[in-house]
Amino acid sequence: MATDFHRFEQSIAGRHYLIEVLPVAHDRWRACLARMPGVPTAMMPFYGSTPDEAARHLSEWLTRAYQRTAGRNDARALQRDGEDREIAL
Repeated sequence: MATDFHRFEQSIAGRHYLIEVLPVAHDRWRACLARMPGVPTAMMPFYGSTPDEAARHLSEWLTRAYQRTAGRNDARALQRDGEDREIAL
């Protein structure tokens, strides 16, 4: 098994991510966010049979996480708007 790794740059929800993919077995790759000095990462790794597949799994998960967060924020904003209107009446 080679010790080479791959890096992928992704823009997700307006944020820039650097994904590093490392081999863990002959046909198994692990993708995780690149560590930055002084910034802890607590995200689980994502696996695939190729570097592209592992990076894609991580990118897709981040996209879904941002979509869910955005949906909750929209619902909270609507709720606050509704509460403001009730108070104003």
